[in-house]
Amino acid sequence: MDVQKSIRMAVDTGRVLLGKNECMRSVRSGKSKIVLFSSNIPFDLKVAISKHAKMGGIPMYEFAGTSKELGSVCGKPYPVSVMSVLEEGDSDILSLVSSNPSK
Repeated sequence: MDVQKSIRMAVDTGRVLLGKNECMRSVRSGKSKIVLFSSNIPFDLKVAISKHAKMGGIPMYEFAGTSKELGSVCGKPYPVSVMSVLEEGDSDILSLVSSNPSK
């Protein structure tokens, strides 16, 4: 499975939220299907999102690259440290859950 292709497909054909504030809101409300975060996300942010995601049963996935690389994969000209997938669109991004190293 090509993780980068799945992320880009989700961004292009589905509904995703980028950034800590938007992601925290979607995780708290239970609307997220999966949360992805970069390898260099600040520790306190990772702990806060993980806490709410675990309470809501929302799977998490750690992207192997930095926030700059995740932003690039998403097609954005800025770093993305965390993203929340609300609708996966045509991607197979939810299959990351089975190979999830951070759950």
